Amino acid sequence: MSAYGAAVMMGSCHQNVWTKGPRGIRPKVLAPAAFWRRHHRGVSFGAPCRASNVEVSESGGTDIAPVNTIVDYPLSEVDPEVHELIEKEKMRQFNCLDLIASENFTYRAVMEVSGSCLTNKYSEGLPGKRYYGGNEYIDQIETLCQERALELFQLDEGKWGVNVQPLSGSPANFEVYTALLSPHDRIMALDLPHGGHLSHDFKRRVSGTSIFFESMPYRLDESTGLVDYVMLKETAILFRPKLIIAGASAYPRDFDYYRMREIADEVGAFLMMDMAHISGLVAATAVPSPFKYFDVVTTTTHKSLRGPRGGMIFYKKDTVHGVDLETAINNAVFPGLQGGPHNHTIGALAVCLFAAQSPEFKINQLQVIRNRKALEEILLQLGYNLVSGGSDNHLVLVDLRPMGIDGARVEKILDMSSITLNKNSVPGDESALVPGGICIGTPAMTTRGFKEADFRLTVDYIDEGVQLAIKANSCVKGTELKDFMDFVVSPDFPLKESVSELRRKVQALTNKFPIPGV
Repeated sequence: MSAYGAAVMMGSCHQNVWTKGPRGIRPKVLAPAAFWRRHHRGVSFGAPCRASNVEVSESGGTDIAPVNTIVDYPLSEVDPEVHELIEKEKMRQFNCLDLIASENFTYRAVMEVSGSCLTNKYSEGLPGKRYYGGNEYIDQIETLCQERALELFQLDEGKWGVNVQPLSGSPANFEVYTALLSPHDRIMALDLPHGGHLSHDFKRRVSGTSIFFESMPYRLDESTGLVDYVMLKETAILFRPKLIIAGASAYPRDFDYYRMREIADEVGAFLMMDMAHISGLVAATAVPSPFKYFDVVTTTTHKSLRGPRGGMIFYKKDTVHGVDLETAINNAVFPGLQGGPHNHTIGALAVCLFAAQSPEFKINQLQVIRNRKALEEILLQLGYNLVSGGSDNHLVLVDLRPMGIDGARVEKILDMSSITLNKNSVPGDESALVPGGICIGTPAMTTRGFKEADFRLTVDYIDEGVQLAIKANSCVKGTELKDFMDFVVSPDFPLKESVSELRRKVQALTNKFPIPGV
């Protein structure tokens, strides 16, 4: 039997071609020239496909009538390099304390749909209005997804609609802007250094929002860490925005939906809520719902909701400020900014929305809140300064500046210790690259099974890492962040054993809890 190939792969200098011999399937390394000679002369690498009993000759022909000769081997055989990297990432997730507020672990069933045959189908348009044929089952899946989304958030389908095709949260937000605004119209949203999101509003021209629209941020009262609604109202009256946005990426408190509705009405603005971080909590009624007050609500689907990586746009079916929101938003998604929807993601989202209606999901979301309270309590007992003094949702924002350290350095030491969280700006910061705080979230580890006692122990480990970062910073010769980063990974780093011991304790804790879905 001659050699056969699983696929023609491009990229590295040496290409693996899969061969079968006395010891089974193994890679045979081809130098680039040999690889391209084989590829361009149409050789199929000889051997029958597993899905067929057809013998393929060296010339590419067959001894009988041709049938399917596509070779379809598992990833571990087709591309062991990628397979190995995925296995390493799986082990990293298993070992780590994942405290990133926007991350979670999805369901096995969601992963099954995400990797299903739905990825093969093109279906530009909406159910019943497709450009391509063959969409009868795709239509049923997307319609089911829409129905489940409205049901989960207890919305009347006569008053609310939903588009489930956005690729993620930022595309969903920009699709709303495209639907409701003209270029250079005005937007107000929470300032990025005060916990806002880059897709909402930032004066520097680094996001599509800041390039195509004029923005004016509202901010927190730095003495309280809460949104300054008085200043928001005064600024809105002067700036006259066409759209006001609520929602954040690192704000630990509930927004005052009623006051924001009053302000939007006073200046004649659309009012949009981005509930990406808290959509799972909203679904479980663990935090207040925004739908009563807003014209449009957007969300990602992979954070507290525990779904695939996608987005949704909910919209009132009433005309608002002379705009038919349903038509405008659907047209902004397609053909405005997207082509064919990702049907595998929409199918997986339907599964996620079904799971989110279960009693178990509500129990999980309430545990997210209980775990955050335990986290908050111990941090305050240890003397940490929390922005706004605490939290109403799934995260706490810790101001490290009073301790003489910043979030970037602490993030690095914790990462080396298998504790994953993110540095974060806090009110009064001047640099987003070296911010003064860290953001800690509870959803991911709650999904793995953590309870209050586990999060109390987690705070002890975080505190130990912060103290190590402070000690390490005192030993660095230079003052730049790069000096610190180079120092802690150098052979001369004096706290290497202390970091290793912290990592051992962290992994002893995390390894007690399985990862859903893998």
